[in-house]
Parts: sequence; C-alpha cells; structure tokens
Amino acid sequence: MSMLTPMFHSRWLAALAFPLVLGSCKAEDANKTAMETSKDAPAQPTGKVEKTDAEWKKILTPEQYRILRQAGTERPNSEVYEQFKKQGGGTYYCAGCGAELFTSKEKFDSHCGWPSFYDPSKAKNVIARDDYSGGMVRTEVLCAKCGGHLGHVFKGEGFDTPTDQRYCINGMALKFVPAEAKAEEKPAKDK
Repeated sequence: MSMLTPMFHSRWLAALAFPLVLGSCKAEDANKTAMETSKDAPAQPTGKVEKTDAEWKKILTPEQYRILRQAGTERPNSEVYEQFKKQGGGTYYCAGCGAELFTSKEKFDSHCGWPSFYDPSKAKNVIARDDYSGGMVRTEVLCAKCGGHLGHVFKGEGFDTPTDQRYCINGMALKFVPAEAKAEEKPAKDK
C-alpha cells in the first residue's frame, strides 16, 4: 500500500495542475485568435516582399503563418470574426507585409462567419487566381505584394452591394488601423 501512496499523490497533483496548464494554453490561444490592431498605419511596400520561411515565421504568429503562407483557413464565427463585426471605421492591411487591402467602406456583414468586403480599397494590392483545392473551383485572393493567402472571392450571390462580390477574408491575415488613429496622424504630417 505504501507503493500506491506516491502514485496516488502524483495523480492527485497532476489532476490539480491540469486545469492550470489548460488555462494557460487557453490564454495563449486567445492571443492567437485576435486580429492584429494598431494605432499606426504600416509603411506601404513599394515592390514585392520576399522572405524565407524562417523570416516569415519570425514575424508572423503561428496562426498567421498557417493562413498567409500555407493557405490555411481560420474557423468560422471565431473570436476574430466577432472582433471584426465590432470594429468601426478604419483600414485593413496585410498582416504579413503591411500593404493596404480593404477599408471599412467596403466592409459588409454577409453572415458567413468570416470578414467580408465587396471590393478591395487598393485593387493593385490584391490578386485573384483559380483555386482547385478542396474538390471545387474557387477564386483565391492573395496579397499582390507578398503573395500571402487572404481568403476567397465569390461572385453573384445576390448581396445588395455595388459589386455583388464577397471577398471572404481570414481576419488573422489582416491588421486593422482605426480611422481615429489615422486622423490623429494627419495634423502631425501637415505641420
């Protein structure tokens, strides 16, 4: 019986520690599910942004890397989608290279579970190409500056928008700069 006592105590300690470990994982995961937000607009890339995988892994979170560099998709109706729905006016940039992609003027709620826009704000920074993955034909949306996977665009779904397009974009692939932050910068530039 004395042999069982240490084993019992080990299991008891493990049972107590498990919720603490699980809680710390959940806190860490929460940081991975929020859209990056900044008060400052990033510098716009003037040409192609090329980096090695190791360099991308240094500047992106694991989830951003999975989405932008490996064409991953975040789960629908996630925390980042809820965050997106609550954001006011502002601009959305590529989380990888900082290229301007969309603004809140093109944003709409398609109720699809992912951030939606009806058109890019800077068309030259967004490219589309045929995507045959997943056993279907879709149109993939990429950042023209760094080649990062942003999501897909769908046409003709009947949305009451000027283009009848839905750019279904992974929120983790975006960096949001609120309009108030950009407005604060303008007077400083004028001086």
